[in-house]
Amino acid sequence: MRLIIMGPPGAGKGTQAKFIAEHFKIPAISTGDIFRANVSEGTPLGVEAKRFMDAGEYVPDEVTNRMVRNRIDEPDAASGFLLDGYPRTVAQVEELDGMIRFTGHQLDAVVCLTVDQDEIVSRLLQRAQVEGRADDTEDVIRRRQDLYLQETAPLIEIYKQRGIVHEIDGIGEVDEVTARIFQALDVIPES
Repeated sequence: MRLIIMGPPGAGKGTQAKFIAEHFKIPAISTGDIFRANVSEGTPLGVEAKRFMDAGEYVPDEVTNRMVRNRIDEPDAASGFLLDGYPRTVAQVEELDGMIRFTGHQLDAVVCLTVDQDEIVSRLLQRAQVEGRADDTEDVIRRRQDLYLQETAPLIEIYKQRGIVHEIDGIGEVDEVTARIFQALDVIPES
């Protein structure tokens, strides 16, 4: 199973990705986690990524593409994967199409979590307090939402044209959202 989970920052993608990956026995590949790990370790990639993240901007495609390509080439992703936070641009969709086509597979589904913008701001401000994340200020959160609407939301239309999008209401208890996702995905035959 080769999946993408999409939705605005704070929609619950990371939380749901863990459950989906466990269910299908595939790795959840989160660009956000990779970026944060590099930032905390002070790697050159982390230093570069931090500049963009602190400003509420996305890390450039060439850095992200290289990271994703290397990750999906790892042995644990041979039978499938779940991407969280990638692709974010039309260029990344095209890059991902090439990566997957090279392996002789196809993308099976895109799970799109939908959540009200004010709910997202509330969630992320709470997460910032709990986790001590300096990058989650209200201004940065709203900037990320603007970027999502401008750059990433149109990708959903590309995948809708392919007939692989499952829009899932992301509001509610975690287990309720998970149940909605599984109900949508379990009708898809595993490849």
